[in-house]
Amino acid sequence: MTTWMPSSATGTGAPTQRVPVEQTHASTAVEDDGRPRPVLDVVIPVYNEEDDLAPCVRRLHAHLRDTFPYPFQLTIADNASTDGTLGIALALAEELPGVRTVHLDAKGRGRALRAAWAMSPAPVLAYMDVDLSTDLAALLPLVAPLISGHSDLAIGTRLARTSRVVRGPRREVISRCYNLILRGTLAARFSDAQCGFKAIRADAAAALLPLVEDTGWFFDTELLVLAERAGMRIHEVPVDWIDDPDSRVDVLNTAIADLKGVVRLLRALGTGALPLAELRREFGRGPLTAAAGLAGGGGDGNGGDGSGVNGGGMDGSGGAAGGVQVPGVPRGLPGQLVRFAVIGVASTLAYLVLFVLLRTATGAQAANLLALLITAVANTAANRRLTFGLSGAAQAGRHHLQGLVVFAIGLGLTSGSLATLHAASDHPGRGLEVTVLVLANLLSTVIRFLLLRAWVFRPRPATPGAR
Repeated sequence: MTTWMPSSATGTGAPTQRVPVEQTHASTAVEDDGRPRPVLDVVIPVYNEEDDLAPCVRRLHAHLRDTFPYPFQLTIADNASTDGTLGIALALAEELPGVRTVHLDAKGRGRALRAAWAMSPAPVLAYMDVDLSTDLAALLPLVAPLISGHSDLAIGTRLARTSRVVRGPRREVISRCYNLILRGTLAARFSDAQCGFKAIRADAAAALLPLVEDTGWFFDTELLVLAERAGMRIHEVPVDWIDDPDSRVDVLNTAIADLKGVVRLLRALGTGALPLAELRREFGRGPLTAAAGLAGGGGDGNGGDGSGVNGGGMDGSGGAAGGVQVPGVPRGLPGQLVRFAVIGVASTLAYLVLFVLLRTATGAQAANLLALLITAVANTAANRRLTFGLSGAAQAGRHHLQGLVVFAIGLGLTSGSLATLHAASDHPGRGLEVTVLVLANLLSTVIRFLLLRAWVFRPRPATPGAR
């Protein structure tokens, strides 16, 4: 059971586009009771917090009143407190303008946030832990990209280099290990899932909350993973954070529940049980295109379909997978190196297998030539598509011709190594031949990556006709 105290105005329908909040509320700036409709609703979930609730709420209310440039609302979400928390919350709602209380009969931070956010009329929703461990100066930077329409979610991160954090080593290790688990299992790219300092646009919340199953501490992680998989933009704010020494969170039970949540979410994502394709079509930000870059920006990318501007997203410039390199946007070198290395390992294994098979029917040089030629063509095609994000027929012929030049360099290195080996020994063993070829291929691989990146798939300046 959920009770709203006092009653609030009914929220309006969620906008379908990421437009600035000022525009969405231009014609509905006043609630039924005459007060300005809030742009931001900060929810404080509480359970048995009778000692800390009043000073923390007063401090947060004063900060927003003095520094926040838009109408705001504070919602105290009391989830089944058994002490005097609810009474204090109701008294604060009577005392401070813009403070409201929602009461739930069951525990769970996720349950409290779901209920409070669903009832809120504000287009931007946030929450903070009642201890206010996070410096309040980070609140406006947290919600500003959501108000402007630039981002869909925002999180405070304690793990950024510029964050300043005071907490014990036990919690530090647990937090970092948990985020490493998320990166390794769910491919999460956000840095801090557990910081109690987050915000979301109401339209994004309306789409995501029905898919979030957890009602406890894993609620945040599940929401962020689904948002990321749906292509929503997550903004991160480095925060100053001081651990609350009086925190009553059961770290062990929470960690076990989080791991169970990870397994459940992995299963749901693996079976395709979640309608992420529909969410991506509605909220996902399409890849950047050359046309958008040349025009001075493509808005927020909404509506992009990844097709590019040349039939296959391909004008010879190269770019991130699924799009075209935009002038001024640097490529992701670390990601390119990882993909190139994976393709290189697969190509080397295929090359060695072909060499050994062909060596039984022909000489070493002929086997090396054929094996290297076959794998070089496949390697160029794989790197073109996967490492440098190019697709379509445009410029493919030129890329493969230049790839053959790179192949010739690799052939010279490996053939020269074999020739040197056979000149030094009349009958070298098959194992020694393979060892020499592996070492020669390692050198060839380094040269190959540099040439592919700097020459074969280097961005070409757009011609007047292309513009």
